[in-house]
Amino acid sequence: MEKTPGVRKIIQIAHVVKDIEKSMKKYHEILDIGPWSVYTFAPPALRECTFMGKPSDATWVLSLAWVGDIQFELMQPLSGESVYTHFLEEKGEGIHHIKEWVDDCAAAIEEYRKKGIGVIQSGKYDKDEFYYLDTVPQLGILYELGNCGEIRSPERTIP
Repeated sequence: MEKTPGVRKIIQIAHVVKDIEKSMKKYHEILDIGPWSVYTFAPPALRECTFMGKPSDATWVLSLAWVGDIQFELMQPLSGESVYTHFLEEKGEGIHHIKEWVDDCAAAIEEYRKKGIGVIQSGKYDKDEFYYLDTVPQLGILYELGNCGEIRSPERTIP
């Protein structure tokens, strides 16, 4: 996937689930989405993780599959408090966020801060950075910014 500098690009739609194994199977059987690349987001690969402005020890497993130019992501929280645990508690399983690939995360975050929109969860995984903006009050969904940095190979691929 390529991105033209300075051009906005939505690259991901994410769904929070209670059981990622069952969800990958359902999406594959019903919509033929896959193969899924599975990753566990936990230290030491996951670093500088924050939630609500404080250091976070949350961990989660996620799986990624491409549907054309859009990455579909399934996320299952494993431990700790996060935007994913709050979503499951408040709404149950469902579409959680959309993600935009940005060239300069710090500059993009500052632009949203000027609009009164702050970051509620963030972290780094290998060379990837991610920032969830508190856009639920305005949009009904979280908006994620990320640099789409290079990450390691998946732990496994299904099917």
